[in-house]
Amino acid sequence: MSAARAKKKPQEEFNLFDALKMLEKEKGIPVDYMIEKIQTAIAQAIKKDPFNSENSVVEINPETGRFYVALRKDVVEEVENPTTQISVADAAKYQSGITAGQVLEVALDPKKFGRIAAQAAKSSIHQGIREAEKGLLLKEYESRQHDIVSAKVLRVDPVRGNVTLEIGNSEAVLPKTEQIPDETFTEGQRIKVYVVDVQNTEKGPRLMISRTHPGLVKRLFEMNVPEIYDGTVEIRSISREAGSRSKLAVSTRDENVDAIGACIGPKGARVNTIVEELGGEKIDIVNYSEDPAAYISAALSPATVLGVEILDADAHSCRVTVPDHQLSLAIGNKGQNARLAARLTGWKIDIRPESGFYGEEEPAPAAEQE
Repeated sequence: MSAARAKKKPQEEFNLFDALKMLEKEKGIPVDYMIEKIQTAIAQAIKKDPFNSENSVVEINPETGRFYVALRKDVVEEVENPTTQISVADAAKYQSGITAGQVLEVALDPKKFGRIAAQAAKSSIHQGIREAEKGLLLKEYESRQHDIVSAKVLRVDPVRGNVTLEIGNSEAVLPKTEQIPDETFTEGQRIKVYVVDVQNTEKGPRLMISRTHPGLVKRLFEMNVPEIYDGTVEIRSISREAGSRSKLAVSTRDENVDAIGACIGPKGARVNTIVEELGGEKIDIVNYSEDPAAYISAALSPATVLGVEILDADAHSCRVTVPDHQLSLAIGNKGQNARLAARLTGWKIDIRPESGFYGEEEPAPAAEQE
């Protein structure tokens, strides 16, 4: 049975709707979301008053600006509980012809809610705003996940080396462990960082950013090489030791387009832009191949490979032979070239010189992918 509504002069309109519309426009917080929060706050405030019924109704109409608050009371012949019941005689003062067994909505004046109601509403509104802003920020952050964002250096921790950055209207921390070795920062400097992940914490969304992640190299190439952006050239794999060297395997969908040449650009302009952004990090760009031997040979660039022997295809294990004078080049400084080639291809690579093992009975341990 629907409740009868007591006839009463219209309540004062809340001067809240203009403010809510402004919040929606400036902060993107939906009016409906905020209205729901206010309704909940008012209903909770009513319940806290021992003289009020817990059965209340709060209606807010943003179209008309009407704010209606009422208590639902059962109409009875004899009142036993004045909090939840109202006599037929008293109910008739609000609604003529009302009878026992019906439910009457007794309109309340919002001003009578008092301080508790006002504080509850205010707190709920503030909380709603924070939650909505967090939700919007989370969506914004998630849209930038696995992408590059531009940031401004706000401060550098002189002890830990962590760098606080300004990204849009928020802040994020670039840990020392995610910085390119020997890289220095100054306040006000603008840098590019890669968004590895987005974490939704109690304090709000948190960006996990890096300048050492291989994804930074990948996105820089996608941003600077039109053929990668439009899908003509594809990045198949990346291995990286930040600040020192990266290897990039690429392929082309158009036989008329040179994948490596597209990445390098006219007079090296494209790759040089990326190298500069990475602080001078060397970048080897090689052709990807479905043929493991050809792919492994290319991955060991700039060394020349004489032969690749597949030892165990299932275990992705191979032995590579190089000219004696290029052994150190193939292995690289502290094994870096071999290590990066192994990560790039996913193969364990055992490198031997053309003349043998220089008296060694067993070959040196193979470089493994990580």
